[in-house]
Amino acid sequence: MRTLAITQNITVDGSIEFLGDWFDPTDEDPDVLEEIHRQSAREEALVLGRQTFEDLRSFWPHQHDDRTGIAAHLDQVAKYVVSSTLADPGWANSTVLDTDWLGQLAALKQGDGGDVVVTGSISLCAPLIEAGLVDEFRLFVHPVVQGRGRRLFSDDGPELRLTMRVSRGFPSGVVLLIYSTG
Repeated sequence: MRTLAITQNITVDGSIEFLGDWFDPTDEDPDVLEEIHRQSAREEALVLGRQTFEDLRSFWPHQHDDRTGIAAHLDQVAKYVVSSTLADPGWANSTVLDTDWLGQLAALKQGDGGDVVVTGSISLCAPLIEAGLVDEFRLFVHPVVQGRGRRLFSDDGPELRLTMRVSRGFPSGVVLLIYSTG
């Protein structure tokens, strides 16, 4: 069975919505970038909401001198975009999931292979958490207090008992926290 992980860049006060300039994916700390590559090597599928998908699609394929290697990974990985309005994803290796996306992801998770990862896509996180499909949370905590913005865990979501698997600090002040749900 595959691991379904939610990976987020998050502020110390819990916001995952980028309302300021606290996160720049093209200017990562080399140690953080190394960790991103380590995680990406295990990634078989990337699950994105329509807005995050469109944001990534409008940026990464045009990064021809990408020093991070993220553009090449995103071009190659299987991408599943959850949308009721997007007909043609217009990006290689992309599939649109619509009405029964939770069921489709549950089935994908049952197969063998690499990780299924959700990143960004705030609107997908709560339903995945509530459905009990998330195996792991990978949180890159940035040393910023934003004071506002949408959060990963909703006020009315289920109580989760998590087990810490990794706690690692980086020179930039970013801390990686990895928790499993089981």
